[in-house]
Amino acid sequence: MDYKLLGNSGLNISKYSLGTIPFSGTNGFEGAADMGQETANHFVDYALDHGINHFDTANLYAKGDAEIVLGKALGNKRKDMTIASKTGVQIQGGPNDGGATRINIESTIDKTLERLGTNYLDLYYVHMWDGRVPVSETVQVMNDLIKKGKIRYWGVSNYSGWSLAKTHTFAVENNLIPPAAHQIYYTPESREAEYELLPAGTELGIGNTIWSPLGEGMLNGKITRNQKAQPGTRQGNGWAEPYLKDKEFFYNLVEMLQDIASKHNATVPQVVLAWLRDRPNVDSVIIAARNKEQLYENVASYTLQLSDDDVSQITDFTALEPIYPHWHRAMNTMDMASESEKVYLEAYNKTMTQKDQEI
Repeated sequence: MDYKLLGNSGLNISKYSLGTIPFSGTNGFEGAADMGQETANHFVDYALDHGINHFDTANLYAKGDAEIVLGKALGNKRKDMTIASKTGVQIQGGPNDGGATRINIESTIDKTLERLGTNYLDLYYVHMWDGRVPVSETVQVMNDLIKKGKIRYWGVSNYSGWSLAKTHTFAVENNLIPPAAHQIYYTPESREAEYELLPAGTELGIGNTIWSPLGEGMLNGKITRNQKAQPGTRQGNGWAEPYLKDKEFFYNLVEMLQDIASKHNATVPQVVLAWLRDRPNVDSVIIAARNKEQLYENVASYTLQLSDDDVSQITDFTALEPIYPHWHRAMNTMDMASESEKVYLEAYNKTMTQKDQEI
């Protein structure tokens, strides 16, 4: 397992992180899994034994029960782990519940620490952008938590490019600590993060961590043109996410991934994880699993090496449309591109060239 400093911070985390959304599986998260304590304990031990040192949870997951299960699994291993949690989604329904406000962040951090049985978090995320709250309030309260020793670093999740930049800029200009990480949804089927978010993170010194790389179960290899999601799973239980732009495109993508997987005696999830792991500007990929077999499969993908042809096949098939201003920059100012964005602009030029030849 490889490790990387997250953004401009001193937090060293593994290239794969372990997500805990399947832990407990209560309070509306039954479709994600119903993992008991014994299995969760094994997950944590197995991850650590394979070099994974970063563990991701949220107060939203099973409405706090996932944090409780993770906390009980820590044992005497806390010093070997870096733990991230999140706040911001309304859970109880009160007027001051949820959001990126001081009152919510200060109250939820104490509850999270209690559930986890630890006196600090290595990383604390704002789970969702809250456009109603001044950025100054969110940045200041996170800095206060760092000073109090309750968190070591903080991050944001599901922000747009401009809100990420606004948050970072306010912090830096006011001599405050900016976010160290940004958590992003990114899969072969959904690559929009390449437009702004991934290069923005690198340019700003904010680590890019990827959540749900298998598309919340859509890319498990078991949902195909002729096979629907199985009952008892997230997608089989009517889970609302993710937004699927084009079903025909999705089915064709799965068939391609199956062909590539068969060449390597691998699985579709392993191919997806191997492709994402090596994408530009990706710092850490959060894997999760419903059972031990899936965990072993996902962790084993770290040693899967796709051929250049495999990578190109996936990358070319799922290429993004060159939207403005990206097509304009790709056409006219490639020499002005920074390293973090150049790979994407080159891809747009390739797409535009192919389309020109078709006319």
